[in-house]
Amino acid sequence: MALIDLTPRRSERLRADLLLLLVALIWGSAFVAQRIAAQKIGINYFNGVRFIVAALFLLLPARSRLAAWFRSTDKNLGGIFMAGLLLFGGTTLQQWGLRYTTAGNAGFITGLYVVFIPLILAIGWRQKVNRMTWVAVGCSAAGMFLLSTEGKFVANPGDALELAGAVLWAGHVILIGRLVRHMDVLPLAIGQYLVTGILSLGVSLAIEQGANRLMGELWWTVVYTGVLSVGVGYTLQAIGQRVAPPTDAAIILSSEAVFAALSGWIILNEILSDRQLAGCALIFAGIVFAQLNRLAE
Repeated sequence: MALIDLTPRRSERLRADLLLLLVALIWGSAFVAQRIAAQKIGINYFNGVRFIVAALFLLLPARSRLAAWFRSTDKNLGGIFMAGLLLFGGTTLQQWGLRYTTAGNAGFITGLYVVFIPLILAIGWRQKVNRMTWVAVGCSAAGMFLLSTEGKFVANPGDALELAGAVLWAGHVILIGRLVRHMDVLPLAIGQYLVTGILSLGVSLAIEQGANRLMGELWWTVVYTGVLSVGVGYTLQAIGQRVAPPTDAAIILSSEAVFAALSGWIILNEILSDRQLAGCALIFAGIVFAQLNRLAE
């Protein structure tokens, strides 16, 4: 009987993990479009428009059911707003930090959310983290270090902004994992996108002049990242986290850096060094350890 009980559960978990791996692939492939847009479009304007596009992308096919959904999630409006606020803070701090630090530092420090999640859960919620999980987290963090910095980390003024952003990303993953347990995914996704988009556009109006001057020729970056990276990616993340615990989800999502590097290699002709390839291997080793840990439970 034990095997009958466990097999469906493991099958469901495998589907969730594969879904999160697909999310990492989507986010990584969108990195090229984000890099192109970040150089020519205002950061907050770009984020604001693409998150609004993502919300509209999900609103249109689901509009007939929205009223019922939101009536049933009144008690979760605070959580939806907090998820949007964390998403806004993470994306903003990450992009601002890139003005004062290297892309390598930003990638590595942002990836530290994979370490912060088990720490926050252990300290804030007294959740026990076993040894195998820490091994998986350590592999992922070491892989991020090699992949992003080639093992040559040099401190920069923007690193503190990236570190603050990593804490917010960790909080977002934890919060999503809790919200999806007792509410539908689509109202959560649409709600947090609207919050992030409105806050980003508000900041853009306040501090960015001429932020949209090149939007016409780069419209595809907004549509691509808005529909695919945000609309599809973050929504599938929420679906996957219905089953996968936050720490395991973060370990799998850390492979975004690998897919981003591969996209840069394929599309932008960026070269991966031996250390960066070793970093890719370590990140995937972390994912394997996380799966072995789950199978051992």
